[in-house]
Amino acid sequence: MDLVEKALDYIKTNDVKFIRFQFVDILGAPKNVAYPVKPGEKGLEELREILTEGIHFDGSSIKGFVPIEHSDMLLKPDLSTLSVLPWRPTEKSVARVICDVYTPEGKPFEGDPRSCLKKIMNQLKEDLNGEYFVGPEPEFFLVKPDPHNPHRMIPADIGGYFDMEPLDDAPDIRRDIVLALENLGFHVEASHHEVAPGQHEVDFKFDNALKTADSVVTFKTTIKMIAKKYGLMATFMPKPFYGMNGNGMHCHQSVWLDGKPSFYDENGPYQLSETCLSYIAGILEHAKAIVAITNPTVNSYKRLVPGYEAPVNIAWANKNRSAIIRVPAIRGKGTRIEFRAPDPSCNPYLAFTVMLAAGLDGIKKKLTPPEPVERNIFTMSDKEKKELGIESVPSNLKEALEELENDPVLKKALGDHIYEQFMEIKTAEWDSFRTSVTDWEIKTYLRIL
Repeated sequence: MDLVEKALDYIKTNDVKFIRFQFVDILGAPKNVAYPVKPGEKGLEELREILTEGIHFDGSSIKGFVPIEHSDMLLKPDLSTLSVLPWRPTEKSVARVICDVYTPEGKPFEGDPRSCLKKIMNQLKEDLNGEYFVGPEPEFFLVKPDPHNPHRMIPADIGGYFDMEPLDDAPDIRRDIVLALENLGFHVEASHHEVAPGQHEVDFKFDNALKTADSVVTFKTTIKMIAKKYGLMATFMPKPFYGMNGNGMHCHQSVWLDGKPSFYDENGPYQLSETCLSYIAGILEHAKAIVAITNPTVNSYKRLVPGYEAPVNIAWANKNRSAIIRVPAIRGKGTRIEFRAPDPSCNPYLAFTVMLAAGLDGIKKKLTPPEPVERNIFTMSDKEKKELGIESVPSNLKEALEELENDPVLKKALGDHIYEQFMEIKTAEWDSFRTSVTDWEIKTYLRIL
């Protein structure tokens, strides 16, 4: 049975009435158009055609896609992603299928983030017979209105790291999140309360980078919908509360070559292969530009500040979490690196694209990383860090965009369309922030000046 017939059988078995053809825009926001399944043989044939050929939409209404004179675009479904949405009614159910964006001529759209990631993964396959795996750790807050000020949101509980009831008010919510994710095909490994009040983490197993990027988008939507059922709001904002830890999305990653893990070498330095060390060197080389994509909001840089265990130090280490890259202790098949800078506001397709591009550049050029830094960098003075050659990531979005502008490797990986549109959108975001008058300014200056 081919994929279309399997999909038709799945739709019939699960009483699917609506199919959401889903994709993301350049910033990673999920978009969809819902198709109602028609009854009878005629409806079956129409559905078979749409699942085979795709569904048309107006691309000019999606920010960063195309101008109005080139508005006709096509969504082609990846039928392996067809899943019933567990938070919707089971009778006349709703399913979603993740799509690639195409031009009317049947060519992959150069502004489609999913196609961008597929392109560099295909390059890895063609050049090195390689495959890229990512395991992200997206953190989130559950928040509720402040009873004393309904226009202000506060953490939904007072728990801390690994806390239980009664400090942690969300075990039932995390339970429902895990069950919903498992219904969507996730392999959930753990869930727990995080460091800050109201902060949580649900970990799922690593996979092929494309599947993982799909999963991150689904993960965020699922958590938001489950939280809504409890009268709460889930936010993946990097730094929603001053004085508390922010939301990160540490990305564990590895490259397999010829069907085998390539980062482990029993006889190599720290039992790491030359491939792994060069990959680390590539990430470090491009780190200042990478964060423009992996940390793409003004608010991202309120998290990337010294303190709060923020991954601002461009160095690598074994175990030491004060470096931007950490190599977890496990060796053998599970050898991987952890890039700790990303946050969950990023577009996962583009974030994985630039991380892989940087790592591959290191492999291609056979770059060698500096010695690992096994001391706590957070406690070092500026002088000590300078002596060790440890630099910091950009301090704001504008500086990060300038680094990206001067990085031809990452610009090439993104492609002209995505790079130019991303820069235009994010430059406007920075300008809007730069010219806004904040509550802090009013509070600090209004009465005294």
